[in-house]
Amino acid sequence: MMRLASGVIVTQNPQSTLEELQAARTDELLSVIDTEGKEFLIEHATEAIAKAYLTSDEQNYIILIAPRFSAVSQNRLLKIIEEPPRNKHFILITESKSSILPTIKSRLPIHVRHDTKVEEAFALDLNDLNLAKVYEFVQQNSRLSSVECKQMIEKISIEAIKSGRYHLDEGTLKLVSDGIQALEMGSPTSFVLNTVLLKLLAKKKR
Repeated sequence: MMRLASGVIVTQNPQSTLEELQAARTDELLSVIDTEGKEFLIEHATEAIAKAYLTSDEQNYIILIAPRFSAVSQNRLLKIIEEPPRNKHFILITESKSSILPTIKSRLPIHVRHDTKVEEAFALDLNDLNLAKVYEFVQQNSRLSSVECKQMIEKISIEAIKSGRYHLDEGTLKLVSDGIQALEMGSPTSFVLNTVLLKLLAKKKR
């Protein structure tokens, strides 16, 4: 059962999490800023701060929803999260715990919801990989979140090792860390997934 409390919620189902928070309210106000799948930027932070300074006698929970929060926007929010106006509380809902700055983590508790389903989405035979299968797989998984894509890349690397069908030198294994870093910097998940698979395909034993 969800309860209203300041903090960071890490989840792959932000809308259902929001619905649970809405169901948990009694007399509290909820002010929601949802970037609808885009990165939380400085303009979103400015809007959140403006909402925080609106006077109200009721407890007001300002809920910020984004797959990823930029470092600049988090720094902009830092002071008001540390010293919120009277009756104001902040809840951040995001997909990536690693994108949250240590300064924010030190001020808000982190709650990780284990609701990912990447295992069900993985259906690529690394024993018989070719260009057509790479294209099809990327198209099928074009809507993965950044967290799901990270887990997918890790799964691909494990399956590639198990198959024994690839020349896996140190440079090839670096694909995983490079892919994850690219996702952390905001690269599209389909682009990262496609790049990793194409580089892996080039290392396939003939």
